Formats: sequence, structure tokens, C-alpha cells
Amino acid sequence: MSDVLPAVGARPPRARAFPLRGLLFLGLAVLVVLLDQTTKRIAEDRLERTGVRSVPFPVIGDFLRFTYVENRGAAFGLLQDQTAFFVFVGVLVIGVIAASYRYLPRSGFRLHLALGLQLGGAIGNLIDRIRQGYVVDFVDFGYHSNWWPVFNVADSAIVIGVALLALNALSSSDEQSHTEDASA
Repeated sequence: MSDVLPAVGARPPRARAFPLRGLLFLGLAVLVVLLDQTTKRIAEDRLERTGVRSVPFPVIGDFLRFTYVENRGAAFGLLQDQTAFFVFVGVLVIGVIAASYRYLPRSGFRLHLALGLQLGGAIGNLIDRIRQGYVVDFVDFGYHSNWWPVFNVADSAIVIGVALLALNALSSSDEQSHTEDASA
């Protein structure tokens, strides 16, 4: 009977609250999706286009311009018109990110930030592929004949997320090697 009753002075088990890291992870993903979808709709509505590309609209001199592009492939225009494949990959990536979230350490702000950005970016581009069969890109920057491929907010979030993930991995290995050096 004493196994069932809590010990005198013991605290009752707390209901598990949604952690702050979860708010960062999911909140950032939602913010990226909303910003991505909003800016893509503005680009569709405001940039004059004929077909799948618009005339570039200069924003900052000859460095940054907005150019509407219907991207039917992957990064840098690879694998054109493979929508079903990209939808499958997008769903797979989203599933892996969501499933791996459960196993993340409680600490690690940068890791949660990175995965939230990647999740939001993957969802943003997946929405386009499911909705219309292509991703809307519109941010175009470079100089003279050296232009980066046109991209969008979701692409930026994914790239920043990957960079933060790499930084996190590098700093973890640096911290581990410093700890090993100190203990030797």
C-alpha cells in the first residue's frame, strides 16, 4: 500500500509543460512559413512577368533586384520538372526534422534555431510544390554578369539553418577537444 501513496513531503509529479525550446523551434518554423508565403504572393502580384520569369526590378542599384522566377527544379535549376520527387523529398525532410526534434538535447539554442529555420523553409517550399508544381523565387543579387541564382525566403532560412547546424557541430567538436586537452 505504501508503494501507491507518495512519501510524506514528496512533491506531486508536475504536468510536463511545453518547453521554451519547443516554442523557439515551432514558432520560428511558423514565422518562416508565413514570411515566405507572404513574400512569394507579393512577388507574384507585383512583379510584371511574361511566362515563368519577370523583368528584374532594381532594389539596391546593380546589386539587389527582384526577379520573379518559377523554379521547377532543385537548387541551381537542377532536376527540372520532377515535382513528385521533390514533394516526396520535402515530406521526408520535414518528417526527419520533426522526428529528430524529440531527441535533441534540452540545451543548445543554436541547434533549435537551426532546425526551426530548416523546418520552416522546407514547409514553405513544399507548399509551393504541392499548390502549383513549382517554387516561386524572387530575390536576385550579384554584380554585372556575376549573379547568384534567384532564391526566396524559404531557401534563405534553409541555408542559414544549415550554416548554424555546421557551426553547432564545429563548436561542439571544438569544445570537446578543449575538454579532452584540459583533462589530459
